[in-house]
Amino acid sequence: MSTGQPRQVVSEAKTWKAMSHPLRQEILRQLRRGPATSTTIAQAQGESTGTSSYHLRVLADAGLIEEVPGREGRRERWWRATPLDLRDPEHTSLSAEDRAALDQGRAAEAPGEIALFRRLLDEHAQHGRWAGASRATGFYTLGELKAVFEGYIALLNRYGHAAEDAPPGARLMQLRMFFLPDEPR
Repeated sequence: MSTGQPRQVVSEAKTWKAMSHPLRQEILRQLRRGPATSTTIAQAQGESTGTSSYHLRVLADAGLIEEVPGREGRRERWWRATPLDLRDPEHTSLSAEDRAALDQGRAAEAPGEIALFRRLLDEHAQHGRWAGASRATGFYTLGELKAVFEGYIALLNRYGHAAEDAPPGARLMQLRMFFLPDEPR
């Protein structure tokens, strides 16, 4: 990313709780498009400025957003999404509270992820080279699988841009990578 490498974060209960609220998910989406104030967010989301301010504070407390540098201390606070490499922790290493928060966060994200996949199916032709999908099957050791994952993250960081640093012609894109064993249930 042109603003420097995103800070790697292994998420915790506070992060997942902050991300699990539908309005906060929409606020994060809006801030990924570019900086905004609580007023512009409230207008875009059809909410009061008090509601948007509250949710912005929750997101900021979780480290998911930050004030725009150079605009701090003004009457209206400008916010942007924090460049993060947000990783899921190993489920077995979590406390009961963190496991519950992670599960709740994943459940809250599921409808949006399913809708995104449906959009891929419905709209892929109209986006031309701006839409695509890839599937792979192979045998990997755990170390090799970790290397594939880290390589994917490195590519995202190398070629991705923050909204304020995006070159002309860049578009906000949704990218996903997931993997799981191909085993019978």
